[in-house]
Parts: sequence; structure tokens; C-alpha cells
Amino acid sequence: MKSLFSCAVSATIMLWATQSVAQDQFAEVKINVTPLNGSAFMLQGAGGNIGVSAGDDGVLIIDDQFAPLAPKISAALGKLATETPSYVINTHYHGDHTGSNAFFHDTKGATIFAHENVRIRLANDDSIDKAALPVVTFEDGIKIHFNGETLKVFHLANGHTDGDSVVWFEQANVLHTGDLFFNERFPYIDLGAGGTVDGYIKAVETLLTKIDDKTKIIPGHGPLANKADYENFLAMIKATKTWVGKQKAAALTVEQAIEKGLPEQYAKWNWNFITEEKWIKTLYQ
Repeated sequence: MKSLFSCAVSATIMLWATQSVAQDQFAEVKINVTPLNGSAFMLQGAGGNIGVSAGDDGVLIIDDQFAPLAPKISAALGKLATETPSYVINTHYHGDHTGSNAFFHDTKGATIFAHENVRIRLANDDSIDKAALPVVTFEDGIKIHFNGETLKVFHLANGHTDGDSVVWFEQANVLHTGDLFFNERFPYIDLGAGGTVDGYIKAVETLLTKIDDKTKIIPGHGPLANKADYENFLAMIKATKTWVGKQKAAALTVEQAIEKGLPEQYAKWNWNFITEEKWIKTLYQ
């Protein structure tokens, strides 16, 4: 009994410590708001960038970062229109884009929209609160008429994941790409969740045909962007993919390719989550 009690106490302490670390991790995070065009805004904090439509109809948000940041996100929305969003759109299932789903659904009454595969993946994760699950799902896309805008939400298959959606603010000429764009850095392609390099390239090519030089792009990660930034990103992916293909054709192992390293001009795309090493491994797979 003493042993069982000690184990229970230890487990409780570990859980408390983990939660405390998680809270401390986000304690200093500030939510920065950037006005775009019309009703469109971009919020940046920690995790995926948030798109916002704020106006007379209320608030709609695209992605919602990590759960501990939910009150800060809500407060930032209150300065635009209301702390209570009517709708949340998830661009995919990763926790840095869906972490505050339960808060906005349970506490604020928001309706959550996402591709069907987002709900499936979240529902199959026992650690996810049921309140975080999208309640409206789609296969190809939907249109939402809100704040004088037509928001076109459409699915692009097997790019970053198998459930990627992007959101186009038609009148404002603003595009939220989700993680189909990591501005100024190597992308994360979730190969274990239906993502593919070729599918990612195809998705970016498709999106580039839909925008113009005046389009403001909210990337999944990184600063606000434009079409030239997105074209530069695509060029990097294609060039590094070609480079890795040549190393494979020369019978180099992935370890040898990593040791050799990408050409110097691609060093600037390296970042703490997807390093050059991880990107080379992704391209090899």
C-alpha cells in the first residue's frame, strides 16, 4: 500500500510539474496583432499564425495555437471586436494550431470547422478533449459569408498532412496557408500523417496560381508574406529536392548527404524545429 501511495504521489507531482512547465513556457508570450485588409487580421504568439475576420458579424479565427495561450488570444480578439469567436477553422490537426479548440468551443461557444481527416486524427488521440473536435467537417471545401467577406476554405491533398485546408479572404485578398507555407524556413512535412514532398510542392504551385502580387499571405509560421516570398519558398524546396536526388543517384547514404550538407545559400532556411539535417532526411524519404 505504501508503495502504491508513493507511486500515486510521484505521478501527481510529475503531472503538476509538467503542467507548470507548460504554463511557464508561455508565460512571457505576447499576442501581436497585425491589421491586413478589410476585416482581416493576423495574430502571432507561439505556434501557428492565427488569421482573424473581425467586424459587425463578430469574430472568426483560423487556428488557435496552444491551449495555455487561449485567454491571451481571447483578450486580443476582444480589442478587435469580441473575445467570443463565433467560428474556428483548423487548417490541420497539429496541436500548435488546434490547442485552444476546447477553450473556444466550451468556454466561448465557437463552432469548429475542419477537413474530415482533422476530426479523425484528433478523435483518435486519447489525450485530446472531445470539446476540441471539429463539429462541422468537409471533404473539398466550404464558403463562409461573414463580415462582408466571402471566405473560401478548400482542401489540398497530401501536402503538409492529409487534412490541410487554406482560407482565402476573397474581398480582402488575403490567404491563410496553414502549414503549406513556412516563411523563411524549411517546412515540416508530416510524412506519418499523409504528408508528401510531391504533394506539398503541388499544393504550393496550386496556391500560387490563385494569388497576385498584392495578396497578403498569412503563413503557418514566419512573418507576413507576399507572392514573391512564396515563390522563393517553392524554389528552395525544388532546388534542395533536386540536390538530394543527385546525392541519392550518386549512391550517397542519407548520413553522407547530411555530412556533405546542402549548398551554402540554403543555410539561412535552417531553424530550431526543422534543421538542415531534418530537411535532408525528409527529402530522402
